[in-house]
Amino acid sequence: MLGTRPEIVKMAHIVRILGPAARIIHTGQHYDTNLSDVFFTEFGLPAPTVHLGIGGATRGSQIGDATRQLDEHFAVDRPAAVVVQGDTNTTMAAAIAANAREIPLVHIEAGLRSYDRRMPEEHNRVVTDHLSDLLCTPTITSRDNLAREGIDMEQVRVTGNTVVEAVRGLLPPRPERLETLADHGLSAGDYVLATFHRPENVDDPATWSSILEALVMLDRTVVLPMHPRSAARAASFGLGDLLDELSVVEPIGYRSFLGLMAESAYLVSDSGGVQEEVSVVKRPAIIVRRSTERPEVLDTFARLVLPGQPIVDMVDEWLTDPTAVHDDLAALASPYGDGTASQQSVDALVSLLERP
Repeated sequence: MLGTRPEIVKMAHIVRILGPAARIIHTGQHYDTNLSDVFFTEFGLPAPTVHLGIGGATRGSQIGDATRQLDEHFAVDRPAAVVVQGDTNTTMAAAIAANAREIPLVHIEAGLRSYDRRMPEEHNRVVTDHLSDLLCTPTITSRDNLAREGIDMEQVRVTGNTVVEAVRGLLPPRPERLETLADHGLSAGDYVLATFHRPENVDDPATWSSILEALVMLDRTVVLPMHPRSAARAASFGLGDLLDELSVVEPIGYRSFLGLMAESAYLVSDSGGVQEEVSVVKRPAIIVRRSTERPEVLDTFARLVLPGQPIVDMVDEWLTDPTAVHDDLAALASPYGDGTASQQSVDALVSLLERP
């Protein structure tokens, strides 16, 4: 089961290992070509067997419509197990539908907690964890979160995060990265890569405006691949003048994005995936959010800035010499494992299905 760009990225290797045994159901939660189709192409994945088309609706409508459609599909074509990833509306809907049909449920990237109940994703991941039969956690921290909630540890496996193999598999070699920079008129280490899409940041005109103003103040070119949601909000809030002072580009493929990340001075983002990816490419990231469910990278690869707080102050404190920070980070291992999470997850799935 998948429905968004991060799910495609993090499920790709699992689908590949399962081979013909895997059937891809795409809910269409992300329906823009640059956030969906291009990632299937880059990872060499087969086209989805089923496409539900729930994109563009409210959270409740997405979860409700996807749950209904999946329930109907499972009634006529029952899978041996349903595998979900992360904390999206797709994940929640698939968990409910699998539970209703008493189909074994496997949660990849289980156990993450921000303890911020204002985040819709927190509700999605908590409900999914408590409905799951097998929980594959990326770290010991996420395993311990589940233990504190009373989940049976016999159901939990610490596998690492599948993002490690995804990044390693698609990160372009340096000559290709430099070609990408040339295409964008950039020089290595002399630009900032920014991404923003979270409702807490882009749905509020004052917050979104303050973030863009802060990006404009940075002393390097800021490359901003613009998420469709963020672009729509900026347009409706009349923030075009601020965008004109940034290097705004359309959403780009994952391979190119990783190349830009690896050659950047640093990143400014509200993405959960970016917090993981920087630990593999060894780049620092300023994360603009109220909270994070990925504490493993805080104060090493990432530092948190609350929405409305000055981003420039964090740059002045931490990133006056990005090259030195890069050198320090290069010596640190990613907390998300050794690049075998997909295989470990599939092995655990097979063991689950072999139980009497």
